[in-house]
Amino acid sequence: MSKDIKELVREGYNKAAKKYHATRSEDLPEYKVLRNFAAKIGPRSKVLDAGCGSGYPVTTYLSERFETIGVDISEEQIKLAKENAPKATFIHQDMTKLDFPDEYSGAIVSFYAIFHIPREEHYELLKNFYRMLQPKGLALLVFSMGDDPSFFNDDFFGVRMFWNSYSNEKYLAILEELGYEILWKENVDDSLSESYHMFVLTQKK
Repeated sequence: MSKDIKELVREGYNKAAKKYHATRSEDLPEYKVLRNFAAKIGPRSKVLDAGCGSGYPVTTYLSERFETIGVDISEEQIKLAKENAPKATFIHQDMTKLDFPDEYSGAIVSFYAIFHIPREEHYELLKNFYRMLQPKGLALLVFSMGDDPSFFNDDFFGVRMFWNSYSNEKYLAILEELGYEILWKENVDDSLSESYHMFVLTQKK
């Protein structure tokens, strides 16, 4: 089932890549959070953008300031990302399979991606992020609002797409259990709908 879901997400974003990219803008309210995050990152840090999509504007912004690696499951998104953020390095991969060395990255960001992964894998994903972070490294993570084991939209930019999540309270508990220090959290408007997402800024202890 997990493999089928990931294939649906990969194929969906392959087909919708250009339409989705066209909705992205540095002026969207959620990207103010990105700028505040970047201001806290050490100048020589490696930054991992997990679920980078088309690279705009997150990877684009980060790669102008840091050594940045973008990872995405969609080949078409990676193609766009290479055009949009030529200073970054990109990897076509399921981000739950990342195997960078321990303490590899000074910062990790994941915008609008974790909720496309089957939630049974979220704990291990967040555990792996923690392993890859350097001591005092920062992670800016975005979670859906509400406990939802699975949701399908048959017309997400013309394709079928999947979302799921645990409750915000469970995510905060997982982060604390894994050793993250929660520095800040806020519910931020989703520019594509009338809903919100929980943005959480964390630090490795």
